[in-house]
Amino acid sequence: MQATALPILSNVSPKPALLDRSLEELVSWLADRGEPALRARQIRRWLVAGRAESFGEMSDLPKTLRPRLVAEFQPFSTAIARQQVSSDGTTKLLLRLHDGRHIECVMIPEGDRRTACISTQVGCGMGCVFCASGLNGVDRNLTVGEMLEQLIRLRNSLPVGERLTGIVVMGMGEPLANLDRLLQALAIACHKDGLNIGARHVTISTVGLPAKIRQLADAKKQYHLAVSLHAPNDALRNRIVPTNEPIGMDAILDAADYFFATTGRQVTYEYVLLGGMNDRPEDAKELSRLLKGRKAHVNLIPFNEVDGLPYRRPHPAEIPLFVSILERHGINVKVRKRKGADIDAACGQLRRRVEEAVSQ
Repeated sequence: MQATALPILSNVSPKPALLDRSLEELVSWLADRGEPALRARQIRRWLVAGRAESFGEMSDLPKTLRPRLVAEFQPFSTAIARQQVSSDGTTKLLLRLHDGRHIECVMIPEGDRRTACISTQVGCGMGCVFCASGLNGVDRNLTVGEMLEQLIRLRNSLPVGERLTGIVVMGMGEPLANLDRLLQALAIACHKDGLNIGARHVTISTVGLPAKIRQLADAKKQYHLAVSLHAPNDALRNRIVPTNEPIGMDAILDAADYFFATTGRQVTYEYVLLGGMNDRPEDAKELSRLLKGRKAHVNLIPFNEVDGLPYRRPHPAEIPLFVSILERHGINVKVRKRKGADIDAACGQLRRRVEEAVSQ
């Protein structure tokens, strides 16, 4: 399959997005118009569980209600500005938000699984040196509706009869910096009247905000936690993840241990391999010592090169050597498969390229 792109769509309606209204708010709006509360769930079910993209498609709503919804709300506040489909089936969407900003989301196929990777912020404030998402900092948090719409639009890109089977919150932004809204969005997505995705098939990634990791643990959900570690010691991590310096890895690991003790869910440690920087045998040995005794899984991610950044992928021979050292020390490890290499694979690249073109 060849990579494809859609032209940029321009105006997004200024009317409020229905998915940014809670069920309680929608029930109240309906009651003021003489409609029963059950209509609220019907409307949301059409948008989230069904594939309706307009109020006119909601055939079990009264004909008198549909034009009222059209007058007051828009079903979605985002527009698809670009769609790219990789030769391996990976689909990336660039969504234009109501304020003209852009975010990315991706659907990753693997066998019979269809995993959605979504963003939680416009940009990112964590400053990881290898990441295109945070090159211009963070603009704002996404709303509940904007996070849900990524999932819905990715699901709607699938053939009828196919469904999303998992969610990874690893797109643009630091998910735990927008945790309250993220938990609301995931609750709707995981509900049987939503996308019906089991909580054990949801992974939330974080650079490491200890207080928020503990808050997530205390929510008592069965979501999976992935900590973006990227280094085996504070000195190196401070260079790769600048926000580490005032926090320190000990506090992050303590919070991750608390998450495991509270939820029983194994923690994954994400580790982007940067050639010549953190991919040496001594780094693997030190990482093994750091994680020894922890119920942990290491996900190694060979760096996807980004134009304008000085970092490179590790030499092919370095990756299996790094893996073998971890395994020899009893660490569970996996190398992430490269997906979407022909469609601006690294997170934030498509958004950056489009916004740079618009500004010229």
